[in-house]
Amino acid sequence: MINEKNQKFDLEERTSIFAEKVISFAKLIKRSPINNPLTNQIVKSSTSIGANYCEADSAESHNDFIHKIGICKKEAKGTRYWIRIIVKANFELEEKAKPLWQEANELFYIFAAIVKNTKNHQ
Repeated sequence: MINEKNQKFDLEERTSIFAEKVISFAKLIKRSPINNPLTNQIVKSSTSIGANYCEADSAESHNDFIHKIGICKKEAKGTRYWIRIIVKANFELEEKAKPLWQEANELFYIFAAIVKNTKNHQ
């Protein structure tokens, strides 16, 4: 059985690995006036997920925790969006983008569940 501390570490590690994979993916995107802002956005949103999770883990209050986890959820949803738009602009990257979109989607649902469960236990 995994205890709560290990679950937190696993999610911290998972969000870090996800951000690293997105950075590697971003390096594959050809530089252009269209792609440059898209690349910046996906790197910002994907790395923000883990950063905000770390902040939530050190939250100063219950409401601060919910707020930070809510930001994680929002950034995961934003990352899904940016992946979709990048693929639209760079269809040759679709296969490499699919697992990233899936992970962003899973992270979105994980953080949505955390917010819901935390609010239900107030």
